[in-house]
Amino acid sequence: MFARKSAFLTLAGLLVVSVFAFLLALRAGSLDAAWGDVFAVLGGQVDGTLGVVIRELRLPRAVAAFTSGGLLALSGALMQVLLRNPLADPYVLGISGGAAVGALSAILLGAATWLIDGAAFAGAALAMLVVFGLSRGDGSWTQTRLLLTGVIVAAGCGAVVVFMLVMATDTRVQSMLFWLTGDVSGASRPWPALAVLVAGLLATLPFARDLNVLARGELSARALGVRTKRLRLLVYLLASLLTATAVTLVGLVGFVGLIVPHLVRLATGNDQRILLPASALAGGAMLTLADTAARTLVAPIQLPVGVLTAMIGVPVFLFLLVRHPR
Repeated sequence: MFARKSAFLTLAGLLVVSVFAFLLALRAGSLDAAWGDVFAVLGGQVDGTLGVVIRELRLPRAVAAFTSGGLLALSGALMQVLLRNPLADPYVLGISGGAAVGALSAILLGAATWLIDGAAFAGAALAMLVVFGLSRGDGSWTQTRLLLTGVIVAAGCGAVVVFMLVMATDTRVQSMLFWLTGDVSGASRPWPALAVLVAGLLATLPFARDLNVLARGELSARALGVRTKRLRLLVYLLASLLTATAVTLVGLVGFVGLIVPHLVRLATGNDQRILLPASALAGGAMLTLADTAARTLVAPIQLPVGVLTAMIGVPVFLFLLVRHPR
């Protein structure tokens, strides 16, 4: 009873923090707005310049930041269960590398924004299929084999990315670097990705109990009647889809999928029924706050949001490593 109450309070607290982060993202900027103005604009009571800025510029960006943060954190939590590795994150299986190759190829060719997004998603999907096919081999599929295959594919994609950066003109390199470090400013159509986040979270909840058993080991899961092969395949495909959607939306944003599940696990425990939705909320709130800081700290210059997540993630991870050396 106490555990349920604590979990409910944690989720309620994260929901409050997420709402605050979202409203702060709508309020903060070069054109300052009071809290009442934000609510008035959302209610359709204010037009003019302030209304246009909040509804057409800040609102899509805030939704994109929250959505991509939630996608990465949820995917990271799933990957850590799938690989039984606390260092696993959404990018460990090479999906981000495939997306980077696709997106940078489109940027190199001067493609439109929607073509860049499509190329990024196609590259991520191709990398997912390659890793899945190679890791199965003769039909066996272990965590180690999957992890090593993903690392090799990611290394190959990284080499291709470096080659394209060397070959690109100066006018293209800046766009490429912003994409590689994560940039929310160009995410003007975040609504499909938000639908993917909601659908992905709802899809994970029915097999959250099975994930709790799988986290204890495959043999234990089989002994308790869990169909581990099907479950692992489902988790891999779902985590890959979530990662591909996030990378397509905002580029490569580091540390969210690695750090957030760890912090949530410290607060809620390892029950996936609580950990997965809590991670989605915490990841969304973290990236929304980071993006708000990225566009206001040194305004009018806007920093790539991936720079701030790295500045936050590195000391947090080192703190966790020192506190829990095992």
